[in-house]
Amino acid sequence: MVKILGLCCSPRDGATQYALEQGLKAAAEFSPEIETELISVRGKKIAPCNGCGYCKREKTWCCIKDDMQELFEKIIHADGVLVASPVYVMTATPQLHAIASRMRPAMHCYPGMLRNKFVAAIAVGGTRNGGQETTIDDIFHLFGTRAMNMVTNESGGYTGAKVWSQDGGAQAAAQDEIGLKTVRDLGRKLAEVCYIYTLGKQAYQDGCENK
Repeated sequence: MVKILGLCCSPRDGATQYALEQGLKAAAEFSPEIETELISVRGKKIAPCNGCGYCKREKTWCCIKDDMQELFEKIIHADGVLVASPVYVMTATPQLHAIASRMRPAMHCYPGMLRNKFVAAIAVGGTRNGGQETTIDDIFHLFGTRAMNMVTNESGGYTGAKVWSQDGGAQAAAQDEIGLKTVRDLGRKLAEVCYIYTLGKQAYQDGCENK
C-alpha cells in the first residue's frame, strides 16, 4: 500500500479541513493501493523549537514532550503528505511553523529519514487572491528543507491548490468550484507520483538483489 497523509494545519474545523478531505478523496480514487489518513493540529499541543540543541547534541528526538512525536511518526511512515493551511498574514499558520521547526532531528540525527518522500500544498484564503500562493511557497520551503520532494499541480493549477473560502467555513469553500478542482487535481497527482515512485523503488531493489 501507498500511504498519503493529509495534514490539516488549521486550528479550526472549517474550510481548510474540508478542502483537504476533498484532496484525500481524489488521491484515494487514483488506485485501490492508495491509503489515506487525515490528521489535524486542532486541539493538539505542539510547541515550537526553542533552539536548545538537545536533539543535535544527543543525536535523538526532541526533549519537549507534547503531541509532536505522534505527528512526526505519521509523517515518517507516509509516502506522501498533503499539507493544507489557511492563510495567516500571507503565510502558513503558526502551528505549521512549529511543526516544521520541531522536525530538526530529521536533519541532525536521522539524515535521510524523509528523503524521497513527497509533499504537496493546499492553501485556503478568505479572499480570492489573499495570500494563497505565498502560503504554498512557505509550505514548500518548510518541508523542502527536510529533504522532501515537492509535487506541483497540473498545468493551470501552478504550484499548489488554492481555495477561496470567503471566510465562510466549509460551506462557502464548497462553492469554489475552480479552487476545489485544483485540490482534486493535486490530490490525484500526489497519489500518482507516490504510487509510481513506490513501484520504481521496489523494481530497483529487486534488481539489486538479483545482481
